[in-house]
Amino acid sequence: MSSESNNQGRAFEYACIAKLEEEIKNRRPVAVDESSIEAAKRAWETQSEQEKKTYLRAADAFIETLFLSEPRITEYSGNDNDTVNLYINKDSNAEAGDVRDIVIERKSIRWNIGLSMKHNHFAAKHSRLGLMIDFGEKWYGVPCANDYWNLICPIFTRLGELKKQKLKWRDMPDKEDSIYLPVLNAFINEMVRAYKTDSAIPAKLVGYLLGVRDFYKVVAIDKKQETEFQAFNLRGELNKDGAKTKASVFIPKADLPTEIISLRIKPDSKNTAELFLNNGWSFSFRIHNASKIVEPSLKFDIQFLGVPASIITINCSWQ
Repeated sequence: MSSESNNQGRAFEYACIAKLEEEIKNRRPVAVDESSIEAAKRAWETQSEQEKKTYLRAADAFIETLFLSEPRITEYSGNDNDTVNLYINKDSNAEAGDVRDIVIERKSIRWNIGLSMKHNHFAAKHSRLGLMIDFGEKWYGVPCANDYWNLICPIFTRLGELKKQKLKWRDMPDKEDSIYLPVLNAFINEMVRAYKTDSAIPAKLVGYLLGVRDFYKVVAIDKKQETEFQAFNLRGELNKDGAKTKASVFIPKADLPTEIISLRIKPDSKNTAELFLNNGWSFSFRIHNASKIVEPSLKFDIQFLGVPASIITINCSWQ
């Protein structure tokens, strides 16, 4: 991700924290952990006034839908210690599998939910492949076999040698045939092999891609002037009724996949694999270089091709 995109994403997080605080404080006590938002605030200050206005409109659009889905945010017990806390999650938590960017918490009832914020993109994950990266162990707990390493080792060794020459990816005309496609085939063969040894891999894979905690994905789509509000309620953590108030929006629990239906190279492509699972889940894995200069690692842009009907999506128009 470029520094510009990173700043835009953090600025959007700041706008959402600001709007949440503004709307909640009209209904009940709220506190923002200022130390957690310092980086987001710095990013916010690099944005133009027009960009700031855009982020605030995008944030404002989904908040009422969130309140209707999560009545515990606005419901107040009258207890002085019953404060809603807002903070931006630590990067270390993301590395440990908690993909939520913004956390909304009530310590008095030991409850919290999270939001995953995205600005103009829908990627599920950006994961790397390389000589020192055992994706099988990291993604679903089954170490990659020797056949996989034997296939990718010569490819990444070559990339390491080309890095020393400071070769640019754009000057490598055979990269799709000599790099992307054989790495993708090795990736596919290894996942198919691992699935034969562990039938729980489909559920574990989705758990890796979507994290260890349920969350709402909030995507600002500038061109459409709408914010997509999507609920990933895989464990039943979302949509809890309050003590006196029931949720007005129903968020069902989604079923995890149990079967790989198909894993293949996308037709007419040399850089993308497609994975189709049961229960409505499907993903694309587009492999690409993440830098101008050749380096001995590659990056996946992992996107949703399909999600179960139980993954509720609400498009919230900007005002």
